[in-house]
Amino acid sequence: MPASPFSHVTTWVFDLDNTLYPPHMRLFDQIEAKMTAYVMRTLGLDRAEADRLRAHYWAAHGTTLAGLMREHGVDPLPYLAEVHDIDFAPLQPDPDLRAAIAALPGRRIIYTNADAPYARRVIEARGLAGLFDAVYGIEHAGFHPKPDQAAFEAVFARDGFARDRAAMFEDDARNLAVPHAMGLQTVHVAASPDDAAHINHRTANLADFLRRIAA
Repeated sequence: MPASPFSHVTTWVFDLDNTLYPPHMRLFDQIEAKMTAYVMRTLGLDRAEADRLRAHYWAAHGTTLAGLMREHGVDPLPYLAEVHDIDFAPLQPDPDLRAAIAALPGRRIIYTNADAPYARRVIEARGLAGLFDAVYGIEHAGFHPKPDQAAFEAVFARDGFARDRAAMFEDDARNLAVPHAMGLQTVHVAASPDDAAHINHRTANLADFLRRIAA
């Protein structure tokens, strides 16, 4: 990978879940189970319908929380506390990823649709604590989720980085469309990377990709 596409980059924006840890660690399975249980209890539904609605809200609104807020007026704070009360034991430290992120020049931030306290627990469990200049959760976007433009506008304005000198790394390809339009370099991190026009770069191995950038 030639360094030139990233030679101008001074801010590195990372998603969290399934980006800074691999999907095979299956942390999000726990969260999805908690989401389904929350929907069952809050809306009085059986498991099958709650699971269907959870998936529908993710597709239609960006997150299950956004659907619950917009259609049912759910308070986000108790929801976030409940669904992120999980076992972090499946996460393992990744010294290679830590070294690759540490070698990046400039500012490094996390921006996730989860909340910031959960994000900090994830990066601690992954051995990545101390690497990031800022951690932004959905609360910093006024509870607007990626891929909404309002969410990116809120977080990017809060941080104040130059958008034409930034790169964003995400496992969800749809969450890269708005950053691409804003001028960021976009990198899809997935086992089967998407070929959408709004994705500049693709990788199945984040640490290896970052090492090649730094080199």
